[in-house]
Amino acid sequence: MKLIFHGHASFEIQLNDGTVLLVDPWITGNPQCDIDLNFKCDYILVTHGHSDHYGPDTITLSQKNNAPIVGMFELVNYSLALGAPVGHAMGIGGQWKFPFGTVKLMHAQHSSSIVKDGIPIYLGEPVGFLIQADDKTIYFSGDTSNFGDMAIFGSAYDIDVAILPIGDNFTMGPESAASASKRLNAKVVIPEHYNTFPEIKQDPNEFAKLLPEGVVQILNPGESYSV
Repeated sequence: MKLIFHGHASFEIQLNDGTVLLVDPWITGNPQCDIDLNFKCDYILVTHGHSDHYGPDTITLSQKNNAPIVGMFELVNYSLALGAPVGHAMGIGGQWKFPFGTVKLMHAQHSSSIVKDGIPIYLGEPVGFLIQADDKTIYFSGDTSNFGDMAIFGSAYDIDVAILPIGDNFTMGPESAASASKRLNAKVVIPEHYNTFPEIKQDPNEFAKLLPEGVVQILNPGESYSV
């Protein structure tokens, strides 16, 4: 399994059988993004409805690849209404066994809506994803604060990689993300959701200093980590 960072909170997961998962695609208008709308993927996983995680790019990629959009019930059904050809709706705490492995929707503390004509449209609760494939367990927290149930996640699952926001302001910052990392007991932590806007400017190297050496893997857009 290989994880490839595509800027902000967008990640590609390349599985050993060639399946490609894309998490929270934000291409158009993303100053960090290194891919375009010709990107090939088999599934699209969306944590919540904000425009830096979900938007027209999601629908376009789904249409071009006939890729199911996987996520919260309201978000998936809204996507289908906008023209996505296929989706798989889930609820928090639920899991589903896909051909490539298992996806479980995890609690997150944030919000989820898309703005249309200046009015927010509710798209269900925000979530994280626990992905089990290729005998590995990957946890995408999505946009969230640090919360106590992460300790339950860490005791219930042997997490190989946790992908956590560190930008602060909209999500947890470096200190809270370090606390979350300890709760999760993840072998490796990859920071995301920082330095895209002035409000989330952070130094990931300072975050790395808050955890034992070697735990934090910092990726620039286009760089990968093999699990």
